Amino acid sequence: MLKVENLNVFYGGIHALKGISFEVSKGKIITLIGANGAGKSTTLRAICALVKTKEGKIKFKDRDITNISTDQIVKMGV
Repeated sequence: MLKVENLNVFYGGIHALKGISFEVSKGKIITLIGANGAGKSTTLRAICALVKTKEGKIKFKDRDITNISTDQIVKMGV
């Protein structure tokens, strides 16, 4: 249902996410855990298109949502 592949996000010169990959199947719940600054919020912001990804793919229901707008992502039910 949701698939994140090799996601990379930069804030200026800071490499905030480095090659993050995971998959969430329909009906499953996951938890993102980690220390402050580990990239949990940035991961969620990237999925919702609130920050630009430098590299990688985000797919929802087999549709590439990496470069679509936040309002389109919300309408899809992400």
